Amino acid sequence: MPVQPSSRSVLADWFREHSTTLTTLDPQQPLDDLEVLREIVGDARVVAVGEGAHFVEEFSRARQRVLRFLAERCGFTVFAMEFGFSEAFPLDRWVQGEGDDGDLAKVSRAAAEWGAADLMHWLRDHNRTSGHALRFAGLDLPEAGGALRPALEPVAEYLREVDPDALPLVDTVLEIGDRFLEGCGSGATAAPAWAGLGTAEQNELTATLARLLLRLRAVEPLYVSRSSQSRFDIAKRRVEAACHTDYMFQAGNALMSGRGLAADLSVREIYLAESVRWHLDHARPGTRIVLAAHNNHIHKTAFSLDFAGGLTTLPMGQHLQRMFGEDYRAVALVHTADHVPEMYPDQSAAVGFTLAEAHLEPAEPGSVEAALTDAGFADRITLTDLRHTPRDAQGVPLLNGIRFQSSHLSTSIPEAFDAVLAVPTVTRDRTVRF
Repeated sequence: MPVQPSSRSVLADWFREHSTTLTTLDPQQPLDDLEVLREIVGDARVVAVGEGAHFVEEFSRARQRVLRFLAERCGFTVFAMEFGFSEAFPLDRWVQGEGDDGDLAKVSRAAAEWGAADLMHWLRDHNRTSGHALRFAGLDLPEAGGALRPALEPVAEYLREVDPDALPLVDTVLEIGDRFLEGCGSGATAAPAWAGLGTAEQNELTATLARLLLRLRAVEPLYVSRSSQSRFDIAKRRVEAACHTDYMFQAGNALMSGRGLAADLSVREIYLAESVRWHLDHARPGTRIVLAAHNNHIHKTAFSLDFAGGLTTLPMGQHLQRMFGEDYRAVALVHTADHVPEMYPDQSAAVGFTLAEAHLEPAEPGSVEAALTDAGFADRITLTDLRHTPRDAQGVPLLNGIRFQSSHLSTSIPEAFDAVLAVPTVTRDRTVRF
C-alpha cells in the first residue's frame, strides 16, 4: 500500500506551487511583481490588508506597497485604517496637502506617536506626486476606546450652532469622562479607570449618551435645515462612537475581571465595520476602499483567544463579509522570524501596556508560518492566494492556524482570509513614542 503524504508535506508542496515571490518591500520600486494581487482582489469594493502584530516596520512598508498598487493599478481611492473616525477628518485634510509637512504632530498626536508617522508622510507625498490621490478615513472609536473628547468636542461645536439647548447633555458626558479618563491612552487603561466610578455615575454616563443620540435621530430634519446633511451625518456618527466607547469601558473591565459576556468586544468591531459602510455611503459612486487593521480585525469568522476563554469576538471582517459578500477581500500579513514586538499589560503605562521583544517558538504544524517555512520560503517575501488551499478527506482545511502577536490562533485560514503576504524579518517601529 502506498504511503500517504502527511498534511505537513501536502501544505508545503501546495505553498511551493501557489506562492509568488515578491522582489522588495520598498514602496517606491516597480509594482509588476504584485500583479497576482489583481485576480485575488477582483472587483471588490473593500480590500483589507492586515498585520500579524502591531508596530512592525516591515508590515508598514508592505502595506504602503500594496496600497500604492491598489491605487495606481486597480483604481482604489480611499485609504481607511484602525484610527479614530472623528480624529481622521483633520488628518485627511493634511494628507491632501493642507498645512506644512512638519505639522503632523499638531494635526494628529496619535498618528505621530503611535507608529503611523512614516505612513502618513508617505501618503502626503504620494498625493503630491502621484496621479492617483487617496483620501484618508478613520474607522475606530476615539483613541481605540480610551477617550470621549475627540468625538464629542466637535459635536459640542456643532450643537452650539444648531441646538444650543442640547449642549448640557454633552457637557454632562464630558464632565463625567474627565473624572476618570485623564491620563488614559487607550481602552486598556480606560476600562479599569471607568470601574473606579460610582454606579450612579456610570449609569448617568450611559443614559446621557443615549438621550443625546436619540435626540439627534429624532430632530434630524431640524438639524439638517440649520446646517447640512453631511455635517449632521458626521455629528451623529461621532455620538455613536461615544456610545460604543462607553459600552467598551464596561465590556473591557468585565473581560479583565473574568466576568465578560461572550463576544462582548464585538461592540468595537461593529463600529469599525459600520464606519466602512458609512464612508462608502458618503463617497462618490464607484469608490473603493483599502482598509488597514490587525489580522484579528479583518478576520472573516468568529474566534476565541486562549486568555479570554470561550467566544471572544465577532470581528469587523465577519461583519464586512455579511455586509458586502464577495465585495470584501482580506489579505493577512505574517512573518517567519523568531521574534516579534509584543504588548505586555502594564497599568502603570499611559497606554495600558509596554512594548518588548518576545521570542517565538517554532510555528505550529498546520499554521501559515509553518507551511511557508516547510516550503522553503522562510527567507523570502511571498504572496499566496489562500482561497483553494488543500483539505482532508472530510473537507476540513489543512491550513488551520496563524500567529497572533506572540501567540497562536487556531482558525480555518481559507475561511478567514483570501490571501497572505509574508515577510522574513521583523523590525520594531522606532517611531512609536510610548
